Amino acid sequence: MTRKLRRATVHDVAAAAGVSRGTVSRVLNGGYVSAEARTAIEAAIAEVGYVPNTAARNLVMRRSHAIGFLALEPQSLLLEDPNIGAIMLGANAVLSVADYQMVNLVIDSARDTERVARYLSGGFVDGAIILSARTHDPIIRVIADLGLPATFVGHPADLSRGIPFVGIDNAGSARALTTRLMATGRRTIGMIAAAVDRDSGADRLIGFREALGDRFDPALVAEVPLYDFSCGVKGMRTLLAQDPAIDGVFAASDAVAAGAMEALRDAGRTVPDDIGIVGFDDSSWAMRTQPPLSTVHQPATDIGRAAADLVLRQVRGEDHTAASMILESPIVWRTSA
Repeated sequence: MTRKLRRATVHDVAAAAGVSRGTVSRVLNGGYVSAEARTAIEAAIAEVGYVPNTAARNLVMRRSHAIGFLALEPQSLLLEDPNIGAIMLGANAVLSVADYQMVNLVIDSARDTERVARYLSGGFVDGAIILSARTHDPIIRVIADLGLPATFVGHPADLSRGIPFVGIDNAGSARALTTRLMATGRRTIGMIAAAVDRDSGADRLIGFREALGDRFDPALVAEVPLYDFSCGVKGMRTLLAQDPAIDGVFAASDAVAAGAMEALRDAGRTVPDDIGIVGFDDSSWAMRTQPPLSTVHQPATDIGRAAADLVLRQVRGEDHTAASMILESPIVWRTSA
């Protein structure tokens, strides 16, 4: 019969190090001990193979040492959108250094919202990073009612109760990019406006409209639901049908722009000779298109890092009043326009 190996305990460490159990506990909990005692305890931990019982410690401290990463996007977009991955990796890098586990939670339906709300209420995470919340999204109220430390990526219009956010100036960047597209001599400019039910999409449409001023034609705005390739194809076909003379297009994301360029090739139109096109994000999509895409650089990794830092500051009880951040998002001009 195989005998089950006994798990090493704090008592074993104390005996091996020649110190009290209380001294070992102080080292494990980050307290002060002498350098000699710390060295002896660390050597004893290695000798006896002690592994801290994190679950028990977290139960006592009422901490999970986990942060939820809530992505309010269709599952298909999670796999296609490189910005989401970059934000996630940026957040994880900061959480890892702080010895926190990131728990990924996908919300793609009302049932998902209810399930995640129960999970958050159960104390399984110490805080949350919320990506792509729409205005009046139920998860906003859930987070606020729980008083859970949280940071939003983006800022829905009804975001309140002191919950900080990290984002970019979508309207200002869209306005600057559209202005530069106009400066290339394009006369009939349309937009494939994606995700206008959230702040990023709505603000990019606002910036586009402001840049065009009196030249803005609402008939040359093709609204599509998602920042993805297939929506770009659909949106471009809509614009071509609306006005075949269109010679400039602002696509609300790089993936949307890539889809638009596919539709233009199918229609026998060349970029940039017939139509100049610009995107948004400066993601991997921007360099995969032919020609390479003029776009706005969204610092996705830095956004993730900043969001994680803001959550951890709240978890630690640090003052986070007016901690929301707007990061720079410069134009990257290539040859698609």
